[in-house]
Amino acid sequence: MSIRSYVSLSALVLGMAFATGPASAQQYDTGATDTSIKIGNINPYSGPASAYGTIGKTIAAYFDKINAEGGINGRTIEFISYDDGYSPPKAVEQARKLVESDEVLLIFQSLGTPSNSAIHKYMNVKKVPQLFVATGATKWGDPQNFPWTMGWQPNYQSEGRIYANYILTNHPDAKIGVLYQNDDYGKDLLQGLKDGLGDKTSMIVSEVPYETSDPTIDSQIIKLKDSDADVLVNIATPKFAAQAIRKVAELDWKPVHIVNNVSQSVGGVLRPAGLENANGVLSTGYLKDPTDPQWKDDAAYKEWEAFMDEHYPDGDKSSSFTVYGLAVAQTLEQVLNQAGDNLTRENIMKQAASLDNLQLGMALPGVIINTSENDFFPFEQMQMMKFNGERWEMFGPVISGEVGG
Repeated sequence: MSIRSYVSLSALVLGMAFATGPASAQQYDTGATDTSIKIGNINPYSGPASAYGTIGKTIAAYFDKINAEGGINGRTIEFISYDDGYSPPKAVEQARKLVESDEVLLIFQSLGTPSNSAIHKYMNVKKVPQLFVATGATKWGDPQNFPWTMGWQPNYQSEGRIYANYILTNHPDAKIGVLYQNDDYGKDLLQGLKDGLGDKTSMIVSEVPYETSDPTIDSQIIKLKDSDADVLVNIATPKFAAQAIRKVAELDWKPVHIVNNVSQSVGGVLRPAGLENANGVLSTGYLKDPTDPQWKDDAAYKEWEAFMDEHYPDGDKSSSFTVYGLAVAQTLEQVLNQAGDNLTRENIMKQAASLDNLQLGMALPGVIINTSENDFFPFEQMQMMKFNGERWEMFGPVISGEVGG
């Protein structure tokens, strides 16, 4: 699947019409001209992680908005997004297509740890930015070895340490059961949890993996319940996180249930799981929850709502994935604005590594983006939150979870 046509037809026609315009070799790399910027994306519009597809659609809608307003520095955005079905081999195929056939300037927000892992070396050998990837794996912050790849969201190991801190502080005698996706993503967050527990890792009484090809995770949840765990750490993508929440309720199991951040969307996860089943679930946040009434008079929330109404009316306003899509698109917009007329791939990475106290409107107060040539982790702060059956309620301080901290 491609949602290339999702960006307004007029913008694409303009982009193609101006593609033959004059360009300076000193200013442009492949994918950029005086009048257009070609950006690639890979998203799971189908398959086990298809709930994330709305992120790609939100990004496309935001670039549609930018084009309608005159583009960035007078250039329209041609956003080309392909479906990989959350399949690493398909991600490789789509990345090659974007770089070698579509000739994009960069690949932006490719989603999933397995998919990004599959194209990691390729993007760096090609020296094409793999920018603001949609995964919190810690390895995306390695500018010395992979200078063309940068993360965006808080990394999984930091998130795991935050959960460990919460458990040690509030449930020091807990027996912890962990459900995790059996890949780099799941193992990365699990490692952060263990690092945070330190010499208390024996509190983990059961670690049960699942595969993305599994039809359900019912048997895994039963195994975790039988381990006598009274804290469940749910490291799963939306489909499986929702299944876990439903199965825990069906078993009348009452653990302290922590769901990792990538599956805390009310519309994308908790509603499908049953809001009553999700009551009391814990997670972390760094973006404003669109279902939280405290933001109803917030200027940034009103801008997001107006954007959704005009440019993505079919989008789910209760889903944090649409907030995420807007926020990450605005981050790239900032990078491209900083790049000005120097649209080389090298300068794109330089500007991405030069974000200074960037406060996005839909980020939580106090949660800011900072990057440098040695820091490829834009977001490093999160706050604990609890679902009350209708919406998330934030509690405690904003916590910085820098790797090694």
